[in-house]
Amino acid sequence: MPYIIGLHSAASAFLSAGFATHFSVAVVICLVIVLATASPEDGDEAPKSLPGPPFLSIIPFFRQRYDFLNWGFHVTGQPTFQFKLMNNTVIVLSGASARRAFFYAKGFDLTEGFKILSGAIPMNAPLSDLIPAILKDSRRILESYGTSGTFDPFEKIYELIFQTTVRSLSSSEISDDAALVSRLKTLYDRLDTGTTPATVLVPWFPTPAMIKKLWATKEIYDIVVRAINAREQSGISRNDTLQMLVDSGDEKLVIVGFIMGLLIAGARATGTTASWIITFLGGHADWRYKAKTEVESLLTAYSDAATSELSSRLAGIPLEIWESQTPILDAIIRETLRVAQPHTAMRRNLGPEVYINDKLIPSGAYVVYPFSDVHLDPEIYPEPWCFDPSRKPSNSNIDLPYVGWGVGSTTCLGTRLAKVELKLTMALFLLAFDFVLVDKSGDVPASPPKPNWNDILQCRPPHGSCFVKYTRTPLAL
Repeated sequence: MPYIIGLHSAASAFLSAGFATHFSVAVVICLVIVLATASPEDGDEAPKSLPGPPFLSIIPFFRQRYDFLNWGFHVTGQPTFQFKLMNNTVIVLSGASARRAFFYAKGFDLTEGFKILSGAIPMNAPLSDLIPAILKDSRRILESYGTSGTFDPFEKIYELIFQTTVRSLSSSEISDDAALVSRLKTLYDRLDTGTTPATVLVPWFPTPAMIKKLWATKEIYDIVVRAINAREQSGISRNDTLQMLVDSGDEKLVIVGFIMGLLIAGARATGTTASWIITFLGGHADWRYKAKTEVESLLTAYSDAATSELSSRLAGIPLEIWESQTPILDAIIRETLRVAQPHTAMRRNLGPEVYINDKLIPSGAYVVYPFSDVHLDPEIYPEPWCFDPSRKPSNSNIDLPYVGWGVGSTTCLGTRLAKVELKLTMALFLLAFDFVLVDKSGDVPASPPKPNWNDILQCRPPHGSCFVKYTRTPLAL
């Protein structure tokens, strides 16, 4: 206890310190970074290094990754280049042959790559049992929108998906408490905004961002532990992710870490995709109509017409129908991931050394592949920034022309859950509201905004640049 109190006091003192203290700390961090890096000397077989001192790559990689990687390919004139993050060598790949090698190389480890550069690996619970619960949560939230209004899809839709993700990947003790879910989202937002180059590369250094992340993590930990304790004390077995982990006999610390990782990975990716789906549909009346018509045909064919509530009727549609008979919804999700998923896949080469694009990838090196290399390639997808779910790759001979869900053994483990979650929330929203995309003046723009690939979390356009204007339909949620 004295240690905890002392740490809290020290953290509070540091956060409240003046500019001079924070400036001094920043200088120390810069010195550590400069001393820990040295200008690399490229061998004949090594990928070409970026020009300039290595420490200059750190902030652009974390803050403007899309522009930084494109600049790297341009300035080196090579399909493969390298740079340094502290003492870690990072090699960036492009091209079809490199894409296949990246996703299928046996020594490229996903988990090790994420330890330094990203987050966690998602999973999914039994989907059939989740469908009614996801729709019930969605109905409650959509009812709070009222009969008409305007909202920012990157706020409201993200909140909706956060709730359904907590429902799918944690426990009823958490997901049944709307206030607790809201608090949890605030804490995860704090983790995202608190992730800086310093917190990743020198996590032991007590920067203000690191301390804020520490306390947010501690509060999330406490929330999950309370849920575990409540479940154990109640003696009631429930059909959710927490129960699966408890029944498997995992230690409490493992369960907490697993759920924390699942939530941040699932909510972030699915929330971003859902926000852009509603944004794109709001700006494309033709695809909005096609999607709504497809959902209405499902209701006609598979639901109980005697039930008046949309959520109940949608819940009656079997899982296999959602997964196999929704080509329009599938195409919309696929295209949204292509144009608005600013992902950079990350691996670590655990050995042996390999050659890609005729360049040596040594053991221990981190290897990254930006999805923009294929998804925004105008040779594969003409007018790549244009949202067109009907499009196909222009050349059928292109190897791995789409990597939205990963490839091979590294396909996202939460793919099925994410697709069903997106389809359910999209279907309910389409039936419950007539909506259109508007700008900050309330006018309908000529086209939806362009995704910002430098925003690696949400890919969102400038704040306040677009909104969804909606009116409730007569159908009961």
